Amino acid sequence: MVDKRTIAFYDAKADEYANAFFEPKPDAQLQAFMDLLPKGADVLDVGCGPALASVKMREAGFHPDPVDASLGMVELANSKNAINARQMTFDQIDMVDRYDGVWANFSLLHAPRDALPRHLAALAHALRSDGIIHVAMKTGTGEARDRIDRRYTYVTEDELRDLFKDAGFDVIGSDRGESRGCDGVIAPWIAMRGRKIA
Repeated sequence: MVDKRTIAFYDAKADEYANAFFEPKPDAQLQAFMDLLPKGADVLDVGCGPALASVKMREAGFHPDPVDASLGMVELANSKNAINARQMTFDQIDMVDRYDGVWANFSLLHAPRDALPRHLAALAHALRSDGIIHVAMKTGTGEARDRIDRRYTYVTEDELRDLFKDAGFDVIGSDRGESRGCDGVIAPWIAMRGRKIA
């Protein structure tokens, strides 16, 4: 279920968000993900925002399919990058064996904790055999709203590993770090990569 208050933030702040997180080259997590993909891979970019990652994937020769629940983000992505972004929520993901990769970078953290198993299972179904998934989330425990009213679900590394395993993924890599978000708070995060078990 979409959190309307979270989506309202992204609809209203799409331009500001895009400017805050623009980088001219792929960051270490995106590069590590792309290095695992086959040439010309089809990639689902879940919660694409302004589609900054999709643009870099397209430049690298991949075929991104960017989707986001925020219409404001989708419209910005298309107007700036002509990337064919579509409005879609996690609950609407019903593709089967369509992608070689799934990029879910700081998007699933807005879903309720009890919905994470269902969403990861849907992403596994969307992947072809041996497909690669990347999920980045803020680390911690519980669920809360930040100072700009976005809903967050925080996970531990062990919890995310268990979610991967239960959805049918082998964990093949992870990175930890911390960075400043739109709310101005420096927060710890984990980025995990998995391979769909054939």
